[in-house]
Parts: sequence; structure tokens; C-alpha cells
Amino acid sequence: MTPASGWPVLIAVLLTPPLLLLGGAGLDAADVPEGVIGLGVALVGVAWFICLCGFYIVNPNMSRVMVLFGNYRGTVRKPGFWWTNPFTVKNKLSLRAHNVSSEKIKVNDSVGNPIEIGAVVVWKIHDTAQASFDVEDYAEYVDIQVEAAVRTLASAHPYDEPGGDESIVSLRGDRDEVTAELQVALSERLERAGVAVVEARLSHLAYAPEIASVMLQRQQAQAIIAARRQIVEGAVGMVHEALEMLKEGDVVTLDDEHRAALVGNLLVVLCGQESAQPILNTGSLST
Repeated sequence: MTPASGWPVLIAVLLTPPLLLLGGAGLDAADVPEGVIGLGVALVGVAWFICLCGFYIVNPNMSRVMVLFGNYRGTVRKPGFWWTNPFTVKNKLSLRAHNVSSEKIKVNDSVGNPIEIGAVVVWKIHDTAQASFDVEDYAEYVDIQVEAAVRTLASAHPYDEPGGDESIVSLRGDRDEVTAELQVALSERLERAGVAVVEARLSHLAYAPEIASVMLQRQQAQAIIAARRQIVEGAVGMVHEALEMLKEGDVVTLDDEHRAALVGNLLVVLCGQESAQPILNTGSLST
């Protein structure tokens, strides 16, 4: 909608009283009945006051939704001092970014574990007509849809990768993918209200208190197992390289029994949690 500047109208409104006085004086001099003059002044005065209702100001990042006799006439987004039909309803609507932080929601993830989850969403209005006429209260609509989207997201993914399967998208391990999915879901849900999602991210993610300690123990156990597996894999590789180097360099010839003893000793040294204690063998290699 292209607004009409309010300055020319303001000048005309300011010039109306003195012109009205001059006109009244001229009519009085022309022997026009006072009743007619009074009626004319009254009508002009009413029109003057009605014109004052047509002025409005649009501040930066604000808008005015124009409704005339029940019909949507457009939206003025351009900042400035404007004038329109005095009978037009000029509803203010903010175009600034808004923050909404959902409460901590308790919900079951895709494998049935109770978790607590929350999100922070940055949004702003991009379609003022939809925000004004398609929903009852766009701010309340956003709050409800954010909570619904977070619940749906949490129930669609596990908290952690079950069994260490990295191909499964988890809430804790794949934050970027989960955040992108949340933003897409919110954009689809809030399109009806003319709201654009600027940013959406998880602000809180944890197991529910009743299972938090048990799940912490499970995570610690999984971490220990993974670390042990890596240590064993590295130790086996080092032992294999050591045997190959001894064989290629023709340093010593080992039969199966002594090779097994060497492998066992190396694995104990490499995989043990404590430093190995040297033992002095004063006999033969077989004793």
C-alpha cells in the first residue's frame, strides 16, 4: 500500500480556522443569515475534527494494518508521517524480531526414555495480513506451536545413538541436523500466521531426573568400553608391527611358544592400567 504524506493535509488543516474566520466575516458583511453561517461553521468544524483522525505515524520496524469498513486495504511499512481516510482503522503491528523460550518439556524420546527438552526460537512477522486475520492471537499461536514442534521432534529421535549406531540421528549427538529439522518444522507450522522463523535451537536437553543417574552410569560404561576397544586395537597393531620388524630384521627367531609369550607380555604392558613391573629371569627363556 502506498501511503499519502500527512504534511500537505496538515498544512490544509492548520489553514482552515483562519480561512473559516475570514469567510464568516465576509458572509456576515454580505448580510447572510447568522443561522446559515453558524450551520456552515459547525459543519466545517466537524469535518476539520474528522480529518484530524486520519493522521498516523509509522515508526521503524513497525507497520499499520489498514481496515476500512471491514475490508483490508493494505499495510503501511514505510516509516513516516502519513494521512489516510479518517474512517480507516489503523492497527499497529511490530515487524521486529521476537524471542520465545519454551519451558522445559518432559517427553519420551523415540526409544521411550523420559527426557527434558527446551528450545529458543527467534521469529518475526513477514505477512501482516495473515498475522492479523488468519489467527486469533499470533503471539499465543507461536508459543503453542513451538511447544508442539519440540514435542514432535523429541519423540522422533533417541537421546543417544542406540548401540553406538552413528547412522541414527540423535538429539545429543547430531545437534546441527536436529536444529535444522526443528527450524523447518516450525517454519511450516507458523506459515499460517504469517510468521518467519529466523533461528531455532535447543536450549536444554537432559534425561529426566528419575533416570538421569542410571543413564549417566550407562554413558560412563559405554565410554570406558569404547576407550578399552581403542586401546586394544592400538595394542594389537603395535604388537603386529613389532613382530613384523623382528622378522624382517632377522633380529631373533621365535617359535610359536615364544611368539605367544612375547605377544602376551606386550599386550599386558600396552593394555594395563598400571605401569609394568620388570621381572629379572636368571634362567633360560623356557623357565
